[in-house]
Amino acid sequence: MDHYSIALIPGDGIGVDVVREGKKVLDAICDLHGGFSLTYKEFDWSCEYYAKHGKMMPDDGLEQLKDFDSIFLGAVGYPGVPDHVSLWGLLLPIRRQFEQYINLRPVKLLKGLDSPLAGKTSEQLDFIVIRENNEGEYSSIGGRMYEGTDLDMAMQTSVFTRKGVERVLRYAFDLAKKQGKKKHVTAATKSNGINHTMPFWDEYVERINQEYPQVTSNTVHIDALAAFFVSKPETMDVVVASNLFGDILTDLGAAIVGGLGIAPSANINPEKKYPSMFEPVHGSAPDIAGKGIANPLASIWCTSMMLDHLGQAESAKAIIDAMEEVLQEKEVLTPDLGGKSTTEQVGDYICKKLKERLS
Repeated sequence: MDHYSIALIPGDGIGVDVVREGKKVLDAICDLHGGFSLTYKEFDWSCEYYAKHGKMMPDDGLEQLKDFDSIFLGAVGYPGVPDHVSLWGLLLPIRRQFEQYINLRPVKLLKGLDSPLAGKTSEQLDFIVIRENNEGEYSSIGGRMYEGTDLDMAMQTSVFTRKGVERVLRYAFDLAKKQGKKKHVTAATKSNGINHTMPFWDEYVERINQEYPQVTSNTVHIDALAAFFVSKPETMDVVVASNLFGDILTDLGAAIVGGLGIAPSANINPEKKYPSMFEPVHGSAPDIAGKGIANPLASIWCTSMMLDHLGQAESAKAIIDAMEEVLQEKEVLTPDLGGKSTTEQVGDYICKKLKERLS
């Protein structure tokens, strides 16, 4: 029997609510499958932890996490703690120190959901966005000078390295080769306006493509590509982008397939030298925390991505199938999807569907 250890970081706001339901689904699929087991350790690192200790996690936090097989994160952020403090104190150190250089976001319209794009079906809205997750525009190189004076200024430097660019592009081309419906990679760029880093990126897109003769590629300016996500998303297969461009595109991708309330993400260390981290992207939503109305589907989708990464593809697919069955029935849904059910009821119902399918 395979065994996996999972670090739970519920975090802030509705993160606590949705991680609880995600764990419930993990336990259910684990019991039903019978071929693998899971153990958990929960960490209370959050903005509440910051209020008590002046830091988002202990000084040895990364050391505590490094031997887990996966990390399951709920959400980070709460009024009173600036976003750059919560983000740079917990989420980004994990992503960077554990070399989770791939941010994986499916843009998939689940059966039972309607897209705001008129007439688009689940077959037409089904592609993947790979965001570079460790460098690019989100470097910490820069600073402020002359604050409070007429000379006030800020500077932030983008960092694109050969290693960083090659590894994310190679991952994208590998994925297109193995799983892509069209065997095609679309790379976001802005080389007509950003005249150093983006031509560098474009050059390596062409170089890496030469290693994959069975995969085609093109580079598209980010503004046009954002428009294509809306006007012709069915032409997409595997999209790869730098940190900032990928951040923007993935939220747009979520919007065209049902919104951030159901959007999962995976922060992947492909070599499995370090644990990968799985998190819904809807944020902590403190205004509805603890009210029992948060949608747990993004968190539950994350558990599917986690199991797939751990090598349990059959169980991962079973979770997606159960989610789609629940969505198509439209009987047990949270208010954001037009239903009247609670967070807990949705989690319980998906577990019920799993038992019906796998028992």
